Amino acid sequence: MTSTPLPSPRFRITRHRRLAWVGSGLACLLSLVGLVLCWINPEIGAPLRPGLDFTGGTQIQLERACPGPCSPITADDLQRRIARLSLPAEPGATAPSLNAAAVQVLDQGRSLVLRLPDLNPEQAAVVVAEVQVAAGPLKASATSVNTIGPTLGDQLLKGSLISLLVSFAAIAAYITVRYDRIFAGLALLCLAHDVLITCGVFAWLGLLAGIEVDSLFAVSLITVAGYSVTDTVVVFDRIREQKTVLRELPLADQVDVAVDATLTRSLYTSFTTLLPLVALIFFGGSTLFWFAVALTIGIAVGSWSSIGVAPTLLPLLARR
Repeated sequence: MTSTPLPSPRFRITRHRRLAWVGSGLACLLSLVGLVLCWINPEIGAPLRPGLDFTGGTQIQLERACPGPCSPITADDLQRRIARLSLPAEPGATAPSLNAAAVQVLDQGRSLVLRLPDLNPEQAAVVVAEVQVAAGPLKASATSVNTIGPTLGDQLLKGSLISLLVSFAAIAAYITVRYDRIFAGLALLCLAHDVLITCGVFAWLGLLAGIEVDSLFAVSLITVAGYSVTDTVVVFDRIREQKTVLRELPLADQVDVAVDATLTRSLYTSFTTLLPLVALIFFGGSTLFWFAVALTIGIAVGSWSSIGVAPTLLPLLARR
């Protein structure tokens, strides 16, 4: 009786494990450096630059009425003009300073987003009037003024942190019950890896480009955590199946067979998930832009960790 030939994987991820570990290690190190630099930056004072949702203040969204391509305008020029404004003050109060006003120019100069201290309607109208002088006519129907008080901002920040911690704890509990300790530990390591790198990218964006994070960013982290664990669990399930079928092979070869068997599925799943996110980046407008970017980064990193990090660490850490 002839024995069944052992499968020969086309792609052996364990042969490239050191390269995978070095790449992930450098990405994590750069992310940690970015988070620390944000924290010690007196202008930020947190691992990520907090947005209006968390700090409170007034956000004004404007759209220029350009018949054709809009004339060039820079955020720095608008910031300087806004900083020189003298706002009307309420009786017995001091007018807020606009020196820390943040301006974003989007859609090739057609859309403007202003992040300002807490302003009353009269003060906001003065700012809009100044922008209209500098940037030309504005579409009145597209003007949006949103104000979030510091108390609500603090509640949103606490609520976002609690949501993240509860979701991560629930994922950790599920994996611990579903798998043995080594599998659970590696899945949680990949989750931390994916969330850390996603946060690290936004830490550097906050330092270099002034990009802020809001409550949608917290939602994206929860989504990335769920996707990361799901993708890793699929690979681990196949590895557990191979351990009973391919007992005579070393664990590293079993991992190669399992990863090779799930590689096409993982790549197709990631690709189809990224397609609508790329569409959001290009066509979703400014509100969803950074949310889509965060999800795109997290899903790409999650796909990599489920293929190149967790499986390659298993032969090193597992007790045969």
